[in-house]
Amino acid sequence: MIKKLSYSLLALIISAFLIWEYKVNLLIWTLPKIMSLISPIQANIPTNWTEGPSEVLNKDDQRPNIILILADDMGYNDISLHNGGAADGSLKTPHIDSLAENGIWFSKGYAANSTCSPSRASIMTGRYSTRFGFEFTPIPDAGRTVLTWLLEEDDSELKARIDKEVAMNLPAFMQQGMPSEQLTIAETLKAEGYYTAHIGKWHLGHADGMNPQSQGFEDSLNLHGAYYLPEDHPNVVNAKFETTIDKMIWSSGQYSATFNGGNPFAPDKYVTDYYTDEALKVIEKNKNRPFFLYLSHWAIHNPLQALRSDVEQMSHMQGHNLQVYAGMITALDRSVGKIIQKLKDLKIYGKTMIIFTSDNGGANYIELEDINKPFRGWKISFFEGGIRVPFIISWPDEINSGSVSDSAVHHFDIFPTIASAAKATSFNKNDLDGVNLLPFIKNEKSSEPHKTLFWRSGNHQSVLHKKWKYIVSKKENKRWLFDTSIDPLEKNNLLESFPEEVKKIENLLEKFNSEQKEPLFMSSYDAPIMIDKYDGQKYEEGDEYIYWSN
Repeated sequence: MIKKLSYSLLALIISAFLIWEYKVNLLIWTLPKIMSLISPIQANIPTNWTEGPSEVLNKDDQRPNIILILADDMGYNDISLHNGGAADGSLKTPHIDSLAENGIWFSKGYAANSTCSPSRASIMTGRYSTRFGFEFTPIPDAGRTVLTWLLEEDDSELKARIDKEVAMNLPAFMQQGMPSEQLTIAETLKAEGYYTAHIGKWHLGHADGMNPQSQGFEDSLNLHGAYYLPEDHPNVVNAKFETTIDKMIWSSGQYSATFNGGNPFAPDKYVTDYYTDEALKVIEKNKNRPFFLYLSHWAIHNPLQALRSDVEQMSHMQGHNLQVYAGMITALDRSVGKIIQKLKDLKIYGKTMIIFTSDNGGANYIELEDINKPFRGWKISFFEGGIRVPFIISWPDEINSGSVSDSAVHHFDIFPTIASAAKATSFNKNDLDGVNLLPFIKNEKSSEPHKTLFWRSGNHQSVLHKKWKYIVSKKENKRWLFDTSIDPLEKNNLLESFPEEVKKIENLLEKFNSEQKEPLFMSSYDAPIMIDKYDGQKYEEGDEYIYWSN
């Protein structure tokens, strides 16, 4: 009896040890299954988009339709307009490029932040998100646990710092969002008689007061999961990485969406195509009145999943991961092409303003070197690779085709530009940090839209002042100064050569920081980001890096 008990106890101890030792892999395997039981996903249900009038009621209304297309984690070099595009120029994005050919391309288009949520908050409000405390990107509750465990097991020389107490006591993911009192562009346009619709990623809070319907959208088809198709779907090709964030996404992902706050359901096709087809329905149903469509794609954020048919077109490229990534970009470009064609078929293309951009630069955790080429850095840093993004405005009836601007513009410029095009008056211009770009586009103003721009995520901050770019990682006292007029690729740190300029810029930054609000929820992680190497490559003495607060 004692012998049997001893064996049982030993087996229990070994099992417990193995479970703890391999807890991350076990969690990654079990969590999607647990989540499907806790939050079951029903079969696809039809969406019921609000339908506008059967004919144009006011033919004198010259206000444009407005479509804002936001990509996710799109690198500067992911479109062929920039440097010929990814995969040594063999990946073409003709439909995205055509927006620039029929409008204006801003070669110095900047994201408001280097992670998604603060950028999206700035786009929606026309303000620095730090003005109202929305400084960090919310992390899903389950993902927080996975991330904490993964970082605890990190044996790299540059180690992430975790405040476990803060991490485990953050508000629930649903409650981490943009305050309801912030005026959005959707609320502004809705007050002016526009129909407003949101499709795709929101990531600005899901509780009442924070969700899309609370923030001005009449209808919302909201991203609920992270998968583009079920992992085992016969039509999907997956690419996985050993990086922390990739493991976190795969472990907490679902294939689901919600409509107008209802129960989650499964889309009926590859998510990028699904969102696109729903966008076409919105356009069709509201073609006879001014509408604002915010098409916020999940693509090309990880997990990397592409349609098999798209990947098969990439056989000339080297490497499975690149082929999958290229397939995802192809689907995104196809989406833009379908939107353009629908507008042309309905004969409303000329009177529709289309804005295309990305929430931040390409990510280091998908282990592809050239996605932000020629710039240094990645998503999760304020080097140019993290914040220089595609930024295109097309409005054929009003903007000269093939226009190019080298002026620095920013995500928060989107709100006042759209509001001006819509002739909106129901907002206070003085509350905005962004400027209306239309006078600059139409050569009615010859000055630069901005003299100074700021970026902040906790300890990591940056300033672009005239020609000078200043970057600091405060906890490590790492600082850089670049002359962007002769060194746009940020290769030569001039910090020691221009102390007076550094002092001026640091004073500007200090004043800016004094005007911002305390974060709505605190940062719990400080993650090391190498500037010139992707996640998974080994740190070597002399490699430049920053620590990112989130």
